[in-house]
Amino acid sequence: MRKMSLLLAISLILSSCYIENDISNYRDNTPPKPPKNIYSITGDNWVELHWSHNTEADLDYYNIYRGYSYYGKYEYVGSTQRNYFVDYSARNGTTYYYALTAVDLSGNESDLSKDIVYDTPRPEGYNQVIFDFRKFPNISGYDFSSYSVVPYNNDNCDMFFDNDNGKYYMVVYDDTDIQDMGSTVDLYDVTEAPISGWSPTKDVRLYVGHTYVVWTWDNHFAKFRVKYISPERVVFDWAYQLVEGNRELKSSKTTKSGIREIDKEKVLARIKNRN
Repeated sequence: MRKMSLLLAISLILSSCYIENDISNYRDNTPPKPPKNIYSITGDNWVELHWSHNTEADLDYYNIYRGYSYYGKYEYVGSTQRNYFVDYSARNGTTYYYALTAVDLSGNESDLSKDIVYDTPRPEGYNQVIFDFRKFPNISGYDFSSYSVVPYNNDNCDMFFDNDNGKYYMVVYDDTDIQDMGSTVDLYDVTEAPISGWSPTKDVRLYVGHTYVVWTWDNHFAKFRVKYISPERVVFDWAYQLVEGNRELKSSKTTKSGIREIDKEKVLARIKNRN
């Protein structure tokens, strides 16, 4: 009986050694699949990336890479175990292309993601105030290119506020377009300028909580979201794209000399004859 027990013990020890040896010799060389469904949110000197989580059980983390063209060289930016990442090293006015990889617990890294994801950070501002042009003409307009309040009849004015007998409007000149994008939770809900649907009357009714897009005379895009309206003023958050024609294309509406020409009296007549 003791002899049989000893033989059984030796057999179990040898079997255990073989199993441990097989496990120690096993090496996972299979990388995860590249991340998918990547999209970006444009910020002021930052870009936020989101994507779908990989489903591999041994997934460890993601690497983020950035380049200046889709087929160009990509350089490492950072890593995360979450399915979002904020690139705080991005700078306004520069277009970046992003690609991601997935890395498993064995250190295997996937190929770069194939999604075409690019973004151009742009400046933004909060709680900007302009006033009714009928009572306060010198502080009723806004110039996105200089991030500043200007008179409604200033040559650089992109839009101005109008209280028309209790109906509130934002007005643009004939060489500029504007559109109401509807109610939004915040400024970031509108990610791109529309292709069509611009106001034929060159003005829009203002409502708290609505975001509006402006297509400026010199071929830039801006957006603003109304936070507060009173008979004398409107308060809004805004963002302005520095790169000409970025996101959507538009033919420039400048003259041959490159100097803007606007008919201010025509705009005032249009406002007077509204409705």
